[in-house]
Amino acid sequence: MDKRLDALNEDLKKLLLEVGRLNDALHCYTKQTYNRINPLNENLIDWKEKGKLISGYDNTTIYESCTIIGDVALGDNCWVGPFTILDGGGGLTIGASVTIAAGAMIYTHDTLKHTLSNGKAPYDYRPVVIEDNCFIGSQAIILKGSHIGHHSLISANALVRGDVPPYSIVAGSPATIVGKIQVEGDAVTLVYHEEDK
Repeated sequence: MDKRLDALNEDLKKLLLEVGRLNDALHCYTKQTYNRINPLNENLIDWKEKGKLISGYDNTTIYESCTIIGDVALGDNCWVGPFTILDGGGGLTIGASVTIAAGAMIYTHDTLKHTLSNGKAPYDYRPVVIEDNCFIGSQAIILKGSHIGHHSLISANALVRGDVPPYSIVAGSPATIVGKIQVEGDAVTLVYHEEDK
């Protein structure tokens, strides 16, 4: 027996049992439809509805656990995964067909000088632009003032500060260019610098 029920009145016990049934049904649905099992909060809100609310496009997906701050412009056919941060406090523009993988964070402001000056210096805001057809890897961090060129790959755990030219592969902390993207028709090839030698 569920010990949580002991602490609840009859109405709340019924509600808890109904929420459990809802959770089970949603798990079955997402497993059958997407071959995944998500936390309850991710199943309660339709990802495409949140995507349309933010972007205006029917084909953009944003997980419920994504934190969105300020002015975020998001293009069509984007996918924004769970536990991401889109900080548009300084202006964030994301093009079409961009994937932002789980845990990635994009910041357009910081409070560093404000904090170090005992609150005397203002917050620092600078816009971020991510052009079309970019992949932002899991746990990547993009800092204020960065501009990511189209068809670029930001590797998992990369820390981006500044400009990334189109068709680049960047990795590391701080991120550096480690390769290039080649696109010929539908074929995409990742060419790393050591392969160029």
